[in-house]
Amino acid sequence: MILLDSSVLIELFRAKNKENTLFYRLASKETDFGISIITHFEIFAGSNDMQDSFWNDFFDSIMILDFNLLCSEQAVKIYKQLKKSNKLIDLADIYIAATSIINNLPLATLNLNHFERINGLELITK
Repeated sequence: MILLDSSVLIELFRAKNKENTLFYRLASKETDFGISIITHFEIFAGSNDMQDSFWNDFFDSIMILDFNLLCSEQAVKIYKQLKKSNKLIDLADIYIAATSIINNLPLATLNLNHFERINGLELITK
């Protein structure tokens, strides 16, 4: 399974030519995808009523992973490491990264600038 960051989903939604998206390239090789509940929040917080049906249909076909105690503990470790090195990123990205690490899943993202700062996170960017 591959965990999808919201950047991958937004690119898919906005692209006129879906074949040029990271999700499309991944879907040609992989069939099992998931998102963090945090990504679910980010998508719906930024969508409007007309877009909600698209996202509901899309999310019905993938696994949504909870943010639990283990994820929280991992997020604290990530936060402290980033703060110590003066490289903090958005909390939502820390939570998504923690979910990825705890579930031993690679994270597909277009936001390399934030996620590459996190030790132990396997990234898929192409």
